[in-house]
Amino acid sequence: MVKLKALTSAVFVATCMAGMFILEAQAQGRPSTLDMSCNQAQSLVRSRGAIVLSTGGQNYDRIVSSRRFCTQDEEEIPTWAPTRDMAQCFVGSRCEPSRSMRFDR
Repeated sequence: MVKLKALTSAVFVATCMAGMFILEAQAQGRPSTLDMSCNQAQSLVRSRGAIVLSTGGQNYDRIVSSRRFCTQDEEEIPTWAPTRDMAQCFVGSRCEPSRSMRFDR
């Protein structure tokens, strides 16, 4: 009986801790290019491959490091964003429907 209570307590504590980490991650929001140098923003995109970045105010974009993070019917569009040290920093690319897909309809 004592072992069951200890196990129940351990599960409860683990569940609470996991919940705290989830809430903390949600509270952090998406990274903002305005809080980074140009080099930091570029490095973050390269290390993650694809990431949603805030670019100021309510603006955000999914930025990718290469074409492999786009679907077959998408193309890479070079993307610049404001950073702490530059008004326009090349951060990576966006995936947009390819021109042939845009006008087929």
